[in-house]
Amino acid sequence: MTEADTTYEITWEHTKSIAQKADQLGMEAMVPVARWKGFGGNVNFNGTNFETFTWAAGLAEATEQITLFTTTHIPTVHPIVAANMAVTNDHISGGRFGLNLVMGWFPPEMKMFNPDQLPHDERYQYGAEWLEFVEQLWTAAGEFDFDGKYFQATRCESEPKPLQNPRPVLINAGNSPAGIEFSSRYVDINFASLDIEKMPDYTRTVKKKAKDDYQRTISTMTYGLVVVRDTEAAAKRVHQEIIDKGDWPGARNLMSAIGMESQSFNEQVEKFQERFIAGWAGMPLVGTPEQVVEGFQQISDAGMEGMIMGFLDYNEELDYFGEAVMPLMREAGLRH
Repeated sequence: MTEADTTYEITWEHTKSIAQKADQLGMEAMVPVARWKGFGGNVNFNGTNFETFTWAAGLAEATEQITLFTTTHIPTVHPIVAANMAVTNDHISGGRFGLNLVMGWFPPEMKMFNPDQLPHDERYQYGAEWLEFVEQLWTAAGEFDFDGKYFQATRCESEPKPLQNPRPVLINAGNSPAGIEFSSRYVDINFASLDIEKMPDYTRTVKKKAKDDYQRTISTMTYGLVVVRDTEAAAKRVHQEIIDKGDWPGARNLMSAIGMESQSFNEQVEKFQERFIAGWAGMPLVGTPEQVVEGFQQISDAGMEGMIMGFLDYNEELDYFGEAVMPLMREAGLRH
């Protein structure tokens, strides 16, 4: 969320190049942010983007090993359409497809689809019914009727079924009580933006709830910006440039959208704006290859089983990451 220099651009060739580099490095997944409207400000962050079902389909054809996720805002796609699009991607990729389920939290964006957004906790009730409908489409043999609070349909059918059994991988980044309830009951991976000291308790809570309430296992992962350079000073300089050239008006718009604009907490809000500018509020890893690997180790020791990484310049920095960081991760036992 910055005007710092980068070669990154929203073109298909550039996107495909990033995916192929990540694939060759042995990274496990690409998870896109899905947006229908930007945040305004100086750069209108996320205002230009590809639709993520077709994005995943195209990249599945261009890669060999990496899992491609679609991030879908549940209120924007009917379950029957979503179920079949997901299965199509699962077949295109040979079983390398997953869904990142988002309830729809950005009001200006959701109002493009429906002027009346559901209250926060009810969005998860809607999402649960949506997913139950989708999963029935993925698994039911023959026709069935669906009669829920939000969806009613008769003589439904959907073929073919997913290659993955019983379904594609599901992830969710809900961290409120309603979000944790949804993740614990339905998905395989819960993502959370947390500082290191809060990760162990959070991970234990989510996993215990899934096991005790639903007899399920669930993974927890985090996300954040990675800035790795030959020296600590160089890495910190780049990180500070991202913040100094940050889109502060856009960050304020984002804070307002999630209800963090109280004048009583100016200092805290400014720190959150910095975190959104430099990595979608995730915990940044900034330093030398050795320091970044140490950060990954701390995250692993805190109970997180992975991290979605953001970069200022994906296409250029992935090369360096592969050369300088991945070997150290293998040495540390963090990669096979």
